[in-house]
Amino acid sequence: MFSPQGPSLRELCVQALSSVERGYDLLAPKFDHTPFRTPGSILDATAEALSGLGPFSHGLDVCCGTGAGMLVLKSLCRGGTTGVDFSAGMLARARGAHPDATWVRADVRAMPFAEGFDLAVTFGALGHFLPSERPALFEGVYRALRPGGLFAVPTGAPPPLTSVAHWFALGFDLTMRVRNAVWRPPFVMYYRTSPLAAVSRDLTGAGFTTTVADLTALGQHRDGSPRCRLILARKPADPR
Repeated sequence: MFSPQGPSLRELCVQALSSVERGYDLLAPKFDHTPFRTPGSILDATAEALSGLGPFSHGLDVCCGTGAGMLVLKSLCRGGTTGVDFSAGMLARARGAHPDATWVRADVRAMPFAEGFDLAVTFGALGHFLPSERPALFEGVYRALRPGGLFAVPTGAPPPLTSVAHWFALGFDLTMRVRNAVWRPPFVMYYRTSPLAAVSRDLTGAGFTTTVADLTALGQHRDGSPRCRLILARKPADPR
């Protein structure tokens, strides 16, 4: 599951018993050697799906981590690219990998931008927000986008009930709920709290017009359903 350069079991346990911010600060030096980093296949499929929806000038990676999403933004955006995250450790790694981008440390539930971007993306971050926190996140992205701007969110489709992936996600979420019930500070990371319908509803509530595209390049489950979809949330060109 991890390369020899990845974190040890002890390091993962320390991270899991920390807050989200402190945990990612600790994990940052080895994060890119874990399966938690967004795979290149998802980045490539997202970039391909977005390539015909531009042009885009300035791009924003929300909850950027070590900067994997910059590979998508740089391939699409003709102007500058910016990443925002609340982990100083993750931002330090991102800055080293992409020194030509702008990096901002901030809590994305209080986004410090106003109409500065044409395209925003986020990869694998929604599980770090409780459902009650998503509206503030999406409203901040809405403010950060220029009229007509696009927010793209790849999301894994629920695996079939008979699959190993389904039972792993269920077991992981139950474990995290128990952990957070008995240990402080909480570590918010859940696989099953951001279903497509709920995320789309919250995006619509923030003012976006939302559609969904299947990322067919990433394959299908045995029942024929797509493994991954791309939520496309557009800010109206003339928001009211």
